[in-house]
Amino acid sequence: MKILPLLLALSAAPAAPRWWMDTPVRLVQTNLREIDAGLDPRRLARQVAEFPANALLFGMGGIVAYYPTRTEFHYPSPHMPPGRDLFGEVLREAHARGIRVIGRFDLSKAQKPVYDAHPEWFLRPAGGRPVVYNGLYSTCINAGYYRAHALKILSEALERYEVDGLFFNMFGNQFADYSGNPIGPCQCDGCRSRFQERYKRPLPAVADAGYMEFMRASAREVAGLFADLIHRKRPGAAFLTYIQQHTDGIMSESNTGVNRPLPLWPYSASDNVNRARNSEPDKMAFNLCMSFVDFPWRFVAVPRAEIRLRLWQAMAHGAGPALAMLGTLDQEDRSAIAAARPVFAWHARHEELYVGQRSAARVLLLGGRQADYRGLFRILTEQHIPFAVSDNLNWLQDPDRGYDLVIAPGPAPRELDAYLRRGGRVLTTGAEPPALSVPAAVRRWPRTRASLRIHDHTLFPLLKDTNLVFLDGEYTELPPSPRPLLTLIPPAMFGPPEKVWVDKTESEKPGLLLTGYGKGRLAWIPWDAAGLYYRHSSEGHAGLIAGLIDHLLPGGRQVKTNAHPLVEITLMRQLRSGRTLVHLINLSGHSDTAYFAPLPMRNIAIQVLGEYSSARSVSLGSKLELQPAAGYTGFVVPKLEDYEVVVLESAPAAGKVK
Repeated sequence: MKILPLLLALSAAPAAPRWWMDTPVRLVQTNLREIDAGLDPRRLARQVAEFPANALLFGMGGIVAYYPTRTEFHYPSPHMPPGRDLFGEVLREAHARGIRVIGRFDLSKAQKPVYDAHPEWFLRPAGGRPVVYNGLYSTCINAGYYRAHALKILSEALERYEVDGLFFNMFGNQFADYSGNPIGPCQCDGCRSRFQERYKRPLPAVADAGYMEFMRASAREVAGLFADLIHRKRPGAAFLTYIQQHTDGIMSESNTGVNRPLPLWPYSASDNVNRARNSEPDKMAFNLCMSFVDFPWRFVAVPRAEIRLRLWQAMAHGAGPALAMLGTLDQEDRSAIAAARPVFAWHARHEELYVGQRSAARVLLLGGRQADYRGLFRILTEQHIPFAVSDNLNWLQDPDRGYDLVIAPGPAPRELDAYLRRGGRVLTTGAEPPALSVPAAVRRWPRTRASLRIHDHTLFPLLKDTNLVFLDGEYTELPPSPRPLLTLIPPAMFGPPEKVWVDKTESEKPGLLLTGYGKGRLAWIPWDAAGLYYRHSSEGHAGLIAGLIDHLLPGGRQVKTNAHPLVEITLMRQLRSGRTLVHLINLSGHSDTAYFAPLPMRNIAIQVLGEYSSARSVSLGSKLELQPAAGYTGFVVPKLEDYEVVVLESAPAAGKVK
């Protein structure tokens, strides 16, 4: 049965618990301006339904209310016609079409009359002056507006409207305004007293690690208050914002900025959704594809191919497509909408594939420093090694979420010690020693421009044509080992050409620790191979890390393929149906700062570990011929445009596929 007709039939019923997990969501956000308060609710609901979307994220309250609020210090838009209840009308029209409505609040700012009445509710950096932007005053997460008055605002909204969820923008204190001007640590009474109580020292004038953790903890505390209120008032409604704790769904954004440092990150949506779905598997990810270029150009869209890429990536990692825009669906630049519509239509036609997806990957990548993390993310993706991402170690307590290999952008946390001793495998990178039982460092070298010699090419088959990889950065020297796989060639002369390496010396200083660890195995690259790959894309660094991954994987790779490195492949499982989904995303259209339509790829051969009885190409609507091979099931994807998904059905007697 198609799920959308079922949703339409049940649209008049109360919201089912956890609808965000149990139904395929296609979300559109119209980020209202106060001057949009006169829009036609019926027309908007029709536009959303025809998109086709089945969830609408729509302005409700906070800075501006879009309903006739009666709560003190909460003000309706002055552009809302007298006697009008915009939010209520949109909710009614949307529900009549089977569209869920998520109310949007922004409590990070309030109007001047609120500040005049309660200045103690507002953020006060050093100097004591409030933070004002376009006439709005920034509130503080540790003051009375967030912790008390906001609950009155939300109670009114939840009691009056049968919302399907609430989303909170800019949740907590901000560190910069919309123009990028920095905002220092808040020095209000609430922040000072809470920080002193927790850290036994005064608030710092400049944000340090303690203050950053304090802000995160403060946001979690208020999130707990909001979650309790929402779930009491509306048990079937979702609490959504940009944090993992207390929420029902984790929001993120794929966006651009004209001053953002290069290189661009074309895996933004994959990164955000993979991380959210595997950090908290019982929560849904909502990755908002922001349609505009940057804040000053909110009505100018990013390239169409970039829009489509983000949406396909979200779907391939277990979320639904989500498109956000400023204002209404009547955009001056309609290219983002034109790009997104076919993706939403695909999702609507095949929505049974996008419910209950979980990563089937047996490799886990932990979060870490951006360059190191992104280097590893790229290598895994380009090598077509399925992997999950997690910001936490909750999986260690869940026996059903075991992994064959954990990769930690350094330093590896001490919690991995028990995992290793039980038989786990860990790869970690970076000069900072892991919090594990490893040999004491001989010395820590500062930025070092040197080379490393490869002694065992059998372990690194991708490096068969080279004996060297380069090192540019910190290096931790470890005690010599009997048979080193890599050794340091210390810095030597590099110019002029007549003098290059005439003073070169070899050494026995190891560039890699590869050792048994209890019943497991540990590999530590004591320098920044992953970060160097992110910055420079050297084949040497990719080959080194790929070789170690293959060495550490006890049963080999889950996927073998001849696909181009710019074809992203994810391996997902639907728990209810038992199907395995192989998603393919074509990134060949990304070049430097541009996104173009990808080049079609043909005859992509793929082998997936396990025995399957059938493979079906969704884009072709036909079965693919199976080619069993030594524990793998093979098939060929005849053509890949921008996206494809292959549905694998398990063989009747195959049992679980590892």
